[in-house]
Amino acid sequence: MTLNSERAPNNFEGMIFLDNFDLHETNDLKDSQFNDDLNNKLNEYFEGRIVRKDLTKKIKEGANVPVYVLEYLLGKYCATTYESLIEKGVQTVKDILSENFVRPDEAQKIISKLRELGSYSVIDKVSVKLNYRADRYEAEFSNLGLKDVPISEEYPSKYERLLGGNIWCMIQFEYFYDEADPRRNPFIIRKLAPIQMPNLDLDEILHVRDNFTKEEWIDILLRSCGMEPTQFDDRVKWLLLARLVPLVENNFNLCELGPRGTGKSHVYREISPNSILVSGGQTTVANLFYNMSTKMVGLVGMWDCVAFDEVAGIHFKDKDGVPIMKDYMASGSFSRGKNEKNASASMVFVGNINQSVDTLLKTSSLFDPFPSDIAKDTAFFDRMHCYIPGWEIPKYRPEYFTDDYGFITDYLSEFMREMRKRSFADAFDEYFRLGNNLNQRDVVAVRKMVSGLIKLIYPNGKYEKEDIEEILIFAMEGRRRVKEQLKKIGGMEFYDVNFSYIDNETLAENFISVPEQGGGKLIPEGMNKPGHLYTVGKVDNGMIGVFKIETKMMNGTGKFNCTGIGSKKEVKESIDTAFSYLKSNSANISGMISTKNNDYLMQVQDLNGIGMTKHLALASFVALCSAALNKPVLPSTAILGSLSIGGTLMKIEDLSNTLQVCLDSGAKKVLIPISSSADLATVPPELIGNFSLIFYQSPEDAVFKALGVE
Repeated sequence: MTLNSERAPNNFEGMIFLDNFDLHETNDLKDSQFNDDLNNKLNEYFEGRIVRKDLTKKIKEGANVPVYVLEYLLGKYCATTYESLIEKGVQTVKDILSENFVRPDEAQKIISKLRELGSYSVIDKVSVKLNYRADRYEAEFSNLGLKDVPISEEYPSKYERLLGGNIWCMIQFEYFYDEADPRRNPFIIRKLAPIQMPNLDLDEILHVRDNFTKEEWIDILLRSCGMEPTQFDDRVKWLLLARLVPLVENNFNLCELGPRGTGKSHVYREISPNSILVSGGQTTVANLFYNMSTKMVGLVGMWDCVAFDEVAGIHFKDKDGVPIMKDYMASGSFSRGKNEKNASASMVFVGNINQSVDTLLKTSSLFDPFPSDIAKDTAFFDRMHCYIPGWEIPKYRPEYFTDDYGFITDYLSEFMREMRKRSFADAFDEYFRLGNNLNQRDVVAVRKMVSGLIKLIYPNGKYEKEDIEEILIFAMEGRRRVKEQLKKIGGMEFYDVNFSYIDNETLAENFISVPEQGGGKLIPEGMNKPGHLYTVGKVDNGMIGVFKIETKMMNGTGKFNCTGIGSKKEVKESIDTAFSYLKSNSANISGMISTKNNDYLMQVQDLNGIGMTKHLALASFVALCSAALNKPVLPSTAILGSLSIGGTLMKIEDLSNTLQVCLDSGAKKVLIPISSSADLATVPPELIGNFSLIFYQSPEDAVFKALGVE
């Protein structure tokens, strides 16, 4: 078959340029939806760069192509506010997708058309590799199923991301079967263009930003991503914005875990052609970083953002995969062979939490969904700059998707890509400085987050002190969430979680908390009932938990019953030790205590759900005395330590971490055996300063001091 010289009906130029389509037609009424003030302002300042998002939604439901592909076409054929022209444009886009978009199950049909017509235009995902044996570049088409198609070196040179794989493109094919050389590939790429904006005037955006308020600009960004901002409160809006930070900030490491159906991966799959989503989490060092055979940099060098979907499945086929990733996340560089390579791609980790947040906080950490070989790796998680609480974002419903106007997705993505060249990392230095609990990695994380949010909300650099403070608080919360989980995994190495910032003018220090830690502490303020108290101790699995003991005395014959302790022998023995010691030594406390004419009921609660500790004897003894004397324990007090049947006091295991748990749980006073005083040298002074430490020398002394008896 010879080359057909006639132009095919679906010519390449017709797919890109508007033919016989007058956008300046004025004899039609404007779209009735175009009556909102924000929509009017968008049309005034960004005419030709916006699209009605309900059009995207309608076509998207019937076409399995990314949003930026659809909006590239809609931006060319529907860039108008006139309803009749929009209808024509939508039909044109539908026709293009119908005729040119390649569905995998129709690949052979398209190939057949190409053979018959001699020339045919398609929309498909393309990747290019160098065939060094033949010294030529070859393309592979995902849906069309074609491989090893020769392609001019012009294209991989001009569009390097083709070498990273899977770029949506418009391709004009020609077909020529050479009977003299049957082995010659008959498919010829006449023309290829990635689906992206040809240019962007960033100065225009920076200048026009002055005409929008902060609230309007945030709404525009969210509508540009397909969301309807009127359906979300301010908190959710900021969380949705945080998902965009990796697209505007170089080498930004983000984690978001939450329930299914909240759109965690949507931004990285659909919104930007400059990001890639690694589905399933499985990859190789060669694919992600550097291929030693081809000497080609992997995904981190080709994309602005590499996102891992379903973090539970993250797996490297190479043993050195995780160490190389940690190196890259920390420095933006990695070593392969004799050379060190640099890249600027941000890393995003998204996945599902299958338990409630409260359960995870009590039993493990918010990083628990990561695979087991990473879940305990504090060095890996310490490189996370922000953790978005995905559980605060509602599951998407139809009304959460906008029908109003927003930027063409590709216009938005090019804006974000251009902003990566700028930095606002020092923006808050004029007004605030960070507290001394933030180490260098914390400072870097906060600065990156602040810079990214300013690029999104105030790209022109015009903001006030209160604007920066709002961003700073949000950025510090995102990093503190990482640090709180590191403390759970790594212990006292990460004790410094009390993040704060200081106003340069007033010198007032403001502390930042994370909502899930809660204002309601496990050890509440105020006086407890007699017989009620709190103790902190280590369980067999090494975790440290908070336990509440409730004791009640009533008339009886000297019986003692305890519930809530489970079936472990050591736990039951510690409770029995407390009652036995009371029977033998009650006279040393008070003659009013009777173990023969009263019954004692005790219940122990595991407030963290981690299992029961065997270090309950001392606290149980104090609780029994408190109930017997009808006198409450001092408020906000944690009682530490244990005793033997003979009254010997036991040293506290892991005092530093135990005190940290006391602080996190709300304790303001801590009873400690004098035998543990030497271990205070291992506790950071900043931690000790948060308590009134009360030392006791014997079980009886512990009772007197716990009850406030001089």
